[in-house]
Amino acid sequence: MQQMNNEMIVSYLTLRKTIGYVAVGMPVFLVVGSVLVGDCSEIQSSISDYYHTQMRDGLVGTICAIAFFLFAYKGYDVRDFRATRLAGVSALLVAFFPTIFTGEAVAPCNDVRPIENGLVNNIHFISALVFFLTLSYISLFLFTQSNRSPSHWARPKKNRNRIYRICGMVMLGCIGLLALYFFWLEEHYPELGAYDPVFWLESLALWAFGLSWLTKGRLFFRESTKEISG
Repeated sequence: MQQMNNEMIVSYLTLRKTIGYVAVGMPVFLVVGSVLVGDCSEIQSSISDYYHTQMRDGLVGTICAIAFFLFAYKGYDVRDFRATRLAGVSALLVAFFPTIFTGEAVAPCNDVRPIENGLVNNIHFISALVFFLTLSYISLFLFTQSNRSPSHWARPKKNRNRIYRICGMVMLGCIGLLALYFFWLEEHYPELGAYDPVFWLESLALWAFGLSWLTKGRLFFRESTKEISG
């Protein structure tokens, strides 16, 4: 029985780390892939804009992989179940309802047919917002929980909680800055677009998401496998 429990713990840790690795590697994969596959050295304006490049399949496949792993993750109670399912569903909606692309200001690697459906675009952005808000909630309020009282937490657990909280706040900060950019900065400071702020903020949010799950997978601040809830 003990061996079976240990195997289940290792399986959970592997799943968490897999989610983390995919999230962290996603922006790099898209940029490098667009250079190698699409002969495009220009970074797109956003992660979502890679849908309209030769990396379309790579983008959709990566997001679907994240959704699959989130669906496979059971968690500890109904809150984990609901949160990861909501994140998984919103990830799939992001993947299959792409951002709008009119074909204007085409970059060298944008050779996919334009998509101008406003409803599809709205579903994409709402789903992306729900996705990152849910992941922030998981980091801030679920990953920080334990079946032990705080007074009995070991130092690694306390260190992990710091990372969870930092990652959750970074994701929320990125959401706030993206909203600020779309609703004000983009209009009043159009020159900022040359620095691809949306891409970098989305990438930072993905890296925070990935780091949180890598930490949950005990890549950092490890303890004995006897502790399964930190």
